[in-house]
Amino acid sequence: MALLEVTGIGKRFGSTHVLEDISLSLEQGEALAIIGSSGSGKTTLLRCLNFLETPDAGRIVVDGETLWDAADPATHKESEKRKKRLHFGLVFQNFNLFPQYTALQNIMLAGELLAKERPDYKQNRRQIHDQLEQKARGLLAQMGLSDRADHYPHQLSGGQQQRVAIARALALEPDILCFDEPTSALDPELTGEVLRVLRDLAAHKTTMIIVTHEMAFARDVADRILFMDGGVVVEEGPARQVIDHPREERTRRFLANYNT
Repeated sequence: MALLEVTGIGKRFGSTHVLEDISLSLEQGEALAIIGSSGSGKTTLLRCLNFLETPDAGRIVVDGETLWDAADPATHKESEKRKKRLHFGLVFQNFNLFPQYTALQNIMLAGELLAKERPDYKQNRRQIHDQLEQKARGLLAQMGLSDRADHYPHQLSGGQQQRVAIARALALEPDILCFDEPTSALDPELTGEVLRVLRDLAAHKTTMIIVTHEMAFARDVADRILFMDGGVVVEEGPARQVIDHPREERTRRFLANYNT
């Protein structure tokens, strides 16, 4: 059984169909790249998976658990959304770090909020904090940012901020790590440092969905590529096959704009 099964997802904004009958699956340790032009529905799909948007149709299953089924009202409870989001770690285009917190504090924050709900929090507060800090410092080291732990976002470059955002997403140990154009807000000279982190995560078999416009990266790093256009899946297959030998004319026209 695949780790993630998405079946027939649909989403409308008013009379506009943004997603139509989107289905995909993802195995444990697999990296899926989603490509397509602006407005094709890529970001909306990620937001539906993270329950930042509510799908109008379809089903989302993670590790055998049905998180959303449009036909089952029992899966629609607003109170369950935060719990469901823990299955997915989302790294946004524009970092979304809290400016009043240091890099270390940004990474620890979500874990601390969750820890406060534990019945043993007051009794073990110091121990829990120390464990969260140790984990956060380990993630900063993994991102090559050990010396930036006490820096605030405005003291970090764009590439460093995005690496902190990746560490923050990893801190909660999600089943699936999602990236929404993680290099689009970066200057070209900073793009490489974030892509190197993604390459390392893929090499360590981190389960990922990456919305990206970096075609060479998608071809070389992703296991599979899904091409979207007009809110539908046009083509899906092994990364090099889709990039080097696309079957569909719409895919070929899209890729013609990139030097891969």
